[in-house]
Amino acid sequence: MAASQLTGIQEPSYVSKTAQLGNNVFIGAFTYAGENVKIGNNTKIYPGVYLGNDVVVGDNTTIFPGAKIYTGCVVGNQVIIHAGTVIGSDGFGFAPQADGTFQKVPQLGNVVIEDYVEIGANSTIDRATMGSTLIRKGVKIDNLVQIAHNVEVGNNTVIAAQTGISGSSKVGKYVMMGGQTGVAGHLSIADGTKIGGKSGITKTIKEPNKSVNGNPAFDYTSSLRVQAATRNLPEMEKRIKALEKMVEELVSEKLKS
Repeated sequence: MAASQLTGIQEPSYVSKTAQLGNNVFIGAFTYAGENVKIGNNTKIYPGVYLGNDVVVGDNTTIFPGAKIYTGCVVGNQVIIHAGTVIGSDGFGFAPQADGTFQKVPQLGNVVIEDYVEIGANSTIDRATMGSTLIRKGVKIDNLVQIAHNVEVGNNTVIAAQTGISGSSKVGKYVMMGGQTGVAGHLSIADGTKIGGKSGITKTIKEPNKSVNGNPAFDYTSSLRVQAATRNLPEMEKRIKALEKMVEELVSEKLKS
């Protein structure tokens, strides 16, 4: 049977009596839907999904097996969430104590995922400390991506696998982030920025539509020149030593004369 034709609730599943289900909803076996969950029309929830209390899922959304959406999180319309993804786990918030231990800071916010977003397998998006972690309309997220608490990702941004975005950073619209990019916390990335794979973003990028690369990341063309120069360092070292020897010989001859 085609996915679009799947409807009904497979057993065994738990769907709270207070849950509200739209038309043509499918809920796969071993799914848990908690108190006051709302699921929109034509949405497909595959087996083994967890929807915590007060979770809202929009229309025409697909959530693949084993995804977990914690309490109070909101998922929009036409969203695709792939297997194993976790949305709304606690942000990484700990306060250092005088005795060297760390006290957990309560994470009281949620995650809001707007329409037309796709999230790859085994990615994680943490709930906000307060307010919301925001994934804006049309964002595409690859597998194995970590988005920390209170991050905001702008419309139609694409994020490749194994990227990590630290807490409270703001990523603009139409940004392209290569695989294994790392973004430090409390930074802003301008609209249209293109970031090469394995780059490290350590400071705010203010200029829109700029391409950056490297760790720490800087202008893309300059970074390629640096890489090319680095490959030539052994030969450059030989040439410098040869020049130093020539200078010494010239100085020695001049002193003798």
